[in-house]
Amino acid sequence: MSYNTTNPLDKNKVSWKVEITAGLIGYLTTFYIVVVNGSILNQAGISLESGMIATILASFIGTLLMGLFAKLPLILIPGMGINALFAYSIVGGTDLTFHEGLAVVLIASIIFLITAFSRLGAIMKEAVPLTLKHGITVGLGFFLILIGLEKSGLVVSGEHSIIALGDFTSPEVIVGIITLFLAIVLFIKGIPASFLITMVIGTVLAFLFGTLEGNGSHPISFNANELIFIPSFDAIGKLSFWLAVFPLAMILIFENMGLIHGQLQMLNRNERYEKAYKVAAFSALTSAFLGTSPTVSSAENAAVIASKGRTGRTAVIASLLFLATIFIIPWISLIPNTAISPILIIVGILMAQEIRHISLEDLSEAIPAFLIIVMIPFTYSIADGMAFGFITYPLVKIVLGKRNEISLPLLIISSLFLFDFIVKMIGI
Repeated sequence: MSYNTTNPLDKNKVSWKVEITAGLIGYLTTFYIVVVNGSILNQAGISLESGMIATILASFIGTLLMGLFAKLPLILIPGMGINALFAYSIVGGTDLTFHEGLAVVLIASIIFLITAFSRLGAIMKEAVPLTLKHGITVGLGFFLILIGLEKSGLVVSGEHSIIALGDFTSPEVIVGIITLFLAIVLFIKGIPASFLITMVIGTVLAFLFGTLEGNGSHPISFNANELIFIPSFDAIGKLSFWLAVFPLAMILIFENMGLIHGQLQMLNRNERYEKAYKVAAFSALTSAFLGTSPTVSSAENAAVIASKGRTGRTAVIASLLFLATIFIIPWISLIPNTAISPILIIVGILMAQEIRHISLEDLSEAIPAFLIIVMIPFTYSIADGMAFGFITYPLVKIVLGKRNEISLPLLIISSLFLFDFIVKMIGI
């Protein structure tokens, strides 16, 4: 299938019907993020409902800006992997509170914004080797798979091992296994809105097996804390604060670079990269005030492009659908972990496919990448996992006499990761 058109921004060549359909498909393929991200934010210390409201508003604003200013059919939603970094590493893995974590998001997003409006973005893009970028993506994928397996109860903490199989006689685990199997079948068969269907079926199964908790009859309650969050800079003087800013900024920059570049290639609109990148950076910035981890260009935009969405109208339609979602929060909050976990697992598998781009023949490239891949899930820390690869890469290259393959920016980045480790060792 060809995704190119002579002029994707010519409204006369793309009908409203096509744009509405593409916007609807884009919304349906990304709707899952409302529940999944809300659930992850809940682990960081806010209510599930607040997390879903934050996700909806961030997706609405980011996608609307992409449609109005970049005039592209790209949907922006809180990034999978980045949300895990925020909830489990920045907030859960440090002494930072949720609002202090939002300050980390704000500073990291400002750094992202600076790269978008200066040459620093291009310099960083060229400095970090592709093998490390792919390693980060794969490592995040395995981390999401692990979280998904835990949420479904398929794996638990072992008595005589780090991880063990869950209780397969438990109704929750049975529901999790059935839902995962159905999710895989729906996804590999290319069923439209397979993630949405998975959540519906998973919720019904949980109800039938008696594992569904709560009820959806409570009214929607709005207050200032659920709409606007004020990041707290109380911890800005702490080293842990700045050590959290660094990895988040790195992932934000490189993940958006890769996603937007690939999606604009599908659209044959590479000349709009700078505008799209700037919108993505500004959208990430607004996330800090909405109470969520930063937004990124959704991987599911491939479905939007395949549906022949070509102009900003597609994004505007999708954004309005996101906003309307706020009125069904009492019902979608019913969705259990067993209906969410298959989505985490499948998205993780898709991210892990990046492993094919790593040069396995060259061990000086493969070993640092695999250290990132292994250490992110094993340490349950995205930042620590990245550090192992970024520190090892220049060391291996220097030992092999390949100093010319190490750029000064990469050396600075690696030194910062090493400094982070030293600080943790001496307990500052």
